[in-house]
Amino acid sequence: MSLTVLTFLIVFAFSFLVLMLAMRTTASSRSAQVRLTTIRHSIKSHRSGASGDELETEEDQIFVIWLGECLQRYIFAKKLQEMLIHADSSMSLGGIVLLSVSSAFGCGVLLLLLLHSATSAWIAWVAGATLPYAMVRLQRERRLKAFNDALPDSIDLMARSLRAGHSMNSSIEMIAEQSPEPLSTEFVQVYKQQQLGMQFRDALMQMGSRIPSRDLQFLITAILVQKETGGDLTEILDRTAHVIRDRVRIEGEVRTHTAQGRLTGWILGLLPIILLALLNIVSPGYSSVLFHDATGQKLLYVGGTLIVFGGLIIRKIVNVQV
Repeated sequence: MSLTVLTFLIVFAFSFLVLMLAMRTTASSRSAQVRLTTIRHSIKSHRSGASGDELETEEDQIFVIWLGECLQRYIFAKKLQEMLIHADSSMSLGGIVLLSVSSAFGCGVLLLLLLHSATSAWIAWVAGATLPYAMVRLQRERRLKAFNDALPDSIDLMARSLRAGHSMNSSIEMIAEQSPEPLSTEFVQVYKQQQLGMQFRDALMQMGSRIPSRDLQFLITAILVQKETGGDLTEILDRTAHVIRDRVRIEGEVRTHTAQGRLTGWILGLLPIILLALLNIVSPGYSSVLFHDATGQKLLYVGGTLIVFGGLIIRKIVNVQV
């Protein structure tokens, strides 16, 4: 396959990925779509029949739900479902599994057609299978970071509202109205659960299970301990916000000091791949012996394995927990 066709396929795949990320729906849009879908299904239930496209769509949804229920018995499916909840993803367990299988099949077939190597196709298959998981993990990390960044200001708002004489429910409602996403969505859910009769402790514990944030666990522990032992809640909230801000400041300093190590890991990991690609662009066929000769393929596998292990070791060194 010529270099022009290969470049076109890479640019096309990258453009499609960027378009998918740009067109993803927000949380409010997803909730509106869920309500519209519920209304649409209620209207369809009163009709005598449905079109072929509607039946096919419903069958696909039933298959996705059935696949998710079948996978619930496995440990990896439970962890994946938990990650979807943490990321507030609109995808279901069955949907992300089907997407992973489709991505693995597409990447494997594409690389098999390009390089005519079964081993390379297997590597591409594994990479394609983990791509949806990596995207959900990235969405989870971004949502968690946004939540942690907005949490100290929300704690200050809660303390000020309590000093002004408001109740805890009113304080939570104020946080839900004035805080940015995703913090406002979570506190809205806590407020609604209390309005429906759920105990305050259970509502906070459920929010803690939806958001894997240590800062939030500090806040929940402080509030529940005060509820059981008594004390000045506003002072406790002020100290909690101060501790959270200090921890965030220390984390920033640690990331600053370990930035050189992270950059070194990225350079050492990507430099061989980039140089190999540039050599093939400047001099086509220069490294063909590495892909078609048995000894060259073994050297590629050994080199790739060493790059991965080196990256993991550097990551372990620079990953300092605060």
